[in-house]
Amino acid sequence: MKAARLGRRLAPAAGSWALRLLAATLRLRREEKTVEPLWAAGAPAIYVVWHARLLLLPYLYRGRGLRALVSRSEDGSMISDLVRRFGFVTVRGSSSRGGAEGLRALARAIRESHSVVLVPDGPRGPREVLEAGVVVLARLTGAHVVPLAVAASSEWRARSWDEFRIPKPFSRCVVRFGEPILVPRDAVGAGEETARKEIEAALTAVTWQVDEEARR
Repeated sequence: MKAARLGRRLAPAAGSWALRLLAATLRLRREEKTVEPLWAAGAPAIYVVWHARLLLLPYLYRGRGLRALVSRSEDGSMISDLVRRFGFVTVRGSSSRGGAEGLRALARAIRESHSVVLVPDGPRGPREVLEAGVVVLARLTGAHVVPLAVAASSEWRARSWDEFRIPKPFSRCVVRFGEPILVPRDAVGAGEETARKEIEAALTAVTWQVDEEARR
């Protein structure tokens, strides 16, 4: 038990160094034109990325003070410790535990002009199915939702529910933001589902695009 606890305490530090070493070998291409106007205006946004594609994000957008919703599970505690090492600020909660509380905290962060990162199919799936919490948060705050995807020319895939992607060292890696999406204030009921499908389709499309580009 003591060894297991020690391992959990050391894992975030080891993980952060491993991520830095891996990222240093990658040939990165960033496509950020769609979000440059938001950055220039200092406007907060809700960035959404599928669970399988999030590995590199803490390194790529380190030091920006992004807020991230992280599960309250034991694994979530390790992830929280890891991303904080890259300057992320974590809010604990998920769709199953503390979800409403987590969304309220994210809404406060957006109103204080902080951008947030959400993994809309995590932490348990189903894979690449967007949960409605993204729509609710965007409707309540008026912040744009921005699809974000990462792909590598060569990668390992975990035998997990999401087929988690790990870029292989020295591979070509593409990072792309999609067009910002504004959810109407009256998007409730059928309108909420329409907005959910629109965001899901946009995120799926930009993910497909980076997959194709990384393989070229």
